[in-house]
This record gives sequence, structure tokens and C-alpha cells, in this order.
Amino acid sequence: MKKRNFLSLAAAALLLTVGHSAWAQAQTYPDRPVRVVVPFAPGNTLDNALRQVAEEFKKNTGQSIVVDNKPGGSGIIAAQMVMQAPPDGYTLLLSNTSMLTINPHTFAKLPYDPEKSFKHVTGFLGASMVLAVNAANVPANNLKEFITWAKAQPGGVSYASFTAGNSSHFAGVILNQRAGLNLLHVPFNGTPPAVQNLVGGQVHAAFLPMLAVKPHMESGKVKVLAITTPKRSALLPNVPTFTEEGFPDMGIYIWSGLSAPAGTPDALVQRIQAEFAKALKSEAIVEKWRAIDFEPLPFTPTEFLNFVRADYKRWAEAVKISGFKASE
Repeated sequence: MKKRNFLSLAAAALLLTVGHSAWAQAQTYPDRPVRVVVPFAPGNTLDNALRQVAEEFKKNTGQSIVVDNKPGGSGIIAAQMVMQAPPDGYTLLLSNTSMLTINPHTFAKLPYDPEKSFKHVTGFLGASMVLAVNAANVPANNLKEFITWAKAQPGGVSYASFTAGNSSHFAGVILNQRAGLNLLHVPFNGTPPAVQNLVGGQVHAAFLPMLAVKPHMESGKVKVLAITTPKRSALLPNVPTFTEEGFPDMGIYIWSGLSAPAGTPDALVQRIQAEFAKALKSEAIVEKWRAIDFEPLPFTPTEFLNFVRADYKRWAEAVKISGFKASE
């Protein structure tokens, strides 16, 4: 009995020591530069957005954010690097839609688990997609007319995505399922060629980032029928949301967040979230991002985890319907 009591006291003392160490670590965070591993090449829009946030972070904390670009492998290279890093808050991952909520359904095997391998700290940003159609080839002026028109020619209407196995691909899958359509998916290697083929009339429609098609909407070459975000965009105030049009499952963000290695103490996660949320809520970031259709997402860790789980469920259904599998 005495031995058991001694072991219990020793275990309790160890827990108190570990807890106090994590608390102390959180109080002084950050006391050196923070590395954020980005699964894209330099110059990507998310990479640029992170560098803008880094300016605000340094103003607030005195510490720099070191952007470490590790593109390739559908985000797997970057994810592995962070999951294997020390859980001290100084190596974070710019996680995203594909990495956490689509890859687990399209790859037969992943070297990481979207929940167990990470502590999800906060959202970073969300951006909209739109359903855009070629103005010359598609007579529809709204989503209802488009659905009626497309139903009249099953299998004869095509839509572009900016890549196979991503949100722009599976948004079309969900619309097909919910609206009873049979739109033909045509994937491209990136947004620019998808836009080019939409404007040129090689495809009838496309799910693409709003800013990529907005200039062509203004020139009259494309029509934007609906936007995926939960609220209308201030940049396109006359374009309804899919939710308004009766398709709440199409309330989709293209999003990114910040995630830490799984062993990061909760007290430290809370501290990291507070510092990044402060930067994301700054007037400078809100104003800069509003002009380019980016919305700051300064979620709490719990809010971000729930957001990831909901998106995970959405894409599980879409991937299953599509039958798509990533080539490994």
C-alpha cells in the first residue's frame, strides 16, 4: 500500500511539473522566430498572405515568422515535416482543405492522420469559389435556369476544375448529386488554364476562385451564377450564395489553417492561437484581404477542429460518389 501511494504521489508530482513547464512555456511564447511550413512554392497567394500576417505578428510580438516552403506531394511533404518536429510551438503547418479533409479520402494510405498527428491551432483564411459559365455558350442567367438547361442535355455539359481531386472538382460532384445533374468533369493543372478554357468556350462552366473569373465577368465573357461562401461577397454583392438558391451543402470555403505537432501542450496551443488571432483581426489584414476575397478565420482550437470535422464529412461523401482515387 505504501509503495502504491508513493508511486501515485510521484506520478502526480510529475504531472504538476509537466503542467507548470507547459504553462511557463506559454507565458514566454514566442521568444524566438516561429517557422511556418507552407505546402506551396513561394509566390502562391497563401504564401503571400502568410507573409502579410508575419508583419503584424512581428509588430505584436517582436518575433519573425520564417516561411519554409515545402511544395509537392499534395501537402504530404510539409505535413510529415511538421508532425515530426518538436512540439514546442516553433514549427507550425499552414494546413489546408486538401491536406486535412480531402487527402484522407483520396489516398489509400497517408503517413499522417488529420486529427491524431496534429493539434489544430486556428483557422487562417477562407476564400470563395463561384460557379461561372461561358456567356456565349450557356443561355442561363441564374442557377435555376442553368440546372434546367443542363438537365435537358445529360452528359453534354462540362465543368472545369483547377485540378482533379480538389475542392473545385468535388464541388461539381456535390452539385451533380444534389441537383440531379450529370455534368462532365474536365480537370486542369491550375487555375489559369481552367479560366482560359472557360473563357474560350472549351468548357461550359467551372468552379473556380472568384477573383480568377471576376475580370471576365466584368468584360461580359462569363456569367457568375452562384458563390460558395455562406454569405454574399462584398466584391460581387448581386451574386447569390448556393445556400440562398437552396443548396446549403454547397456552402464551401477554400481554406487554410495553422496546425502544430500532436504533442504540443494545450496551454501553448491557446497562446499560439491568441497571437495569430490578434494578427488576423488587425485592421491592416482585414482591409488588405477584403480587396482580394480573403476572409480571416481566427477560430479557437475547438472551433477549428469542429470546422475540419464538418469539412471532412462533406468531402468523404463527394469522393465516394466520384470514385476518385489519387495516384500515389
